[in-house]
Amino acid sequence: MQHNLVSDPDIFFRAPQSFNRFSDRQFLRYCLGGTLYMPSTRAVMDKIVARQMPDVLSMVMCFEDAIRAEDLGAGEANVIQQLGYLAEQVRTGALSNDDVPLIFLRVRSTEQFHSFAEKLTPELADILTGFVFPKFYSNNALDYLDLLASLNRKFDTPLYGMPILEGRAIAFRETRNAELTALLGILRDYHQYILNIRVGGTDFSSFFGVRRGIGSSIYDILPVRDALADILNFFGRAEEDYIVSAPVWEYFLAYKRDDLEKVMQIDLNRALRTNTAILNDAIDGLLREVALDKANGFTGKTVIHPSHLRYVNAMQAVTREEYEDACQILDTSGGVIKSTKSNKMNEINPHRSWARRISAMADAYGVVEDERKMLALFRAGLEPQMSAAE
Repeated sequence: MQHNLVSDPDIFFRAPQSFNRFSDRQFLRYCLGGTLYMPSTRAVMDKIVARQMPDVLSMVMCFEDAIRAEDLGAGEANVIQQLGYLAEQVRTGALSNDDVPLIFLRVRSTEQFHSFAEKLTPELADILTGFVFPKFYSNNALDYLDLLASLNRKFDTPLYGMPILEGRAIAFRETRNAELTALLGILRDYHQYILNIRVGGTDFSSFFGVRRGIGSSIYDILPVRDALADILNFFGRAEEDYIVSAPVWEYFLAYKRDDLEKVMQIDLNRALRTNTAILNDAIDGLLREVALDKANGFTGKTVIHPSHLRYVNAMQAVTREEYEDACQILDTSGGVIKSTKSNKMNEINPHRSWARRISAMADAYGVVEDERKMLALFRAGLEPQMSAAE
């Protein structure tokens, strides 16, 4: 698999690298990009095999909020059937591992995780990338993580965990620091199994009875912004070495291919700064929020509609100026040096952790000359696709 596939190779100054679930974890954790959530009752593997969803490189089949409690049995049976079908395609050579998206299962609870784990076989485990743990608290973290570690030993294949920090103890200020401190201490012992830390912007909003509008971002909701800032303060520190993914964007609207031709004439960076209309309210809001995600240190984003994947992944690409600054910093032992474009100071030691991140993002999403080339990445994958909610 490869992000931001386009027919015109000249779009890239440096093309993105390919990856699959067996890629080195240090690289793979940057590769999730837009992660599509869908109910566990949905049958999509035939579309994956037929390559009808080329932008779906990272997906979550959800046993929790996306389905009703009474549909859990049907969801489990469907997931087992879907994974089995995909495993058979790989076994027969109809698909290679490079054709299989990163597939995660969002479990419903620690109890359901334990019961479902009993149904896993080596063939199914070899298709999975891992599990998503909702309502991840310090009082249930070890139940999730100990079983995850045992599954890695049992099947002798990498199976990663992605905790979702979304509970009341994190949302509410008086308990937040103690809870985050406890979680960070627990997760340090399982660091090798953690691919991403995920956050629940919608759950946080619900605790305060608010919801961001289509014209605003999650960062405009003050209590949610504060919770996200503190999560990044704990897990976004360079020395802790975690990747934190941004919360879901909830809105989607249809668009036409002709609309995108107009977009190509826009200065994207200026439009995002000045709230100039770009495509439509939903996509414009998504792009502005992704720009803020990146500025604050989030990598990738939860997505509920396939049409959003192209935009999220295109926005993860690195500009040539960023890439050359990063290379200059990583290739210099210390001190201060003028940037390649002679428009800024590169202070080697303070900027080194930023440079490592930019280098990893360049590997995963590619390097484009500037934001105008980034717009060209929006062109691909524009055929109408079914929503995860449909």
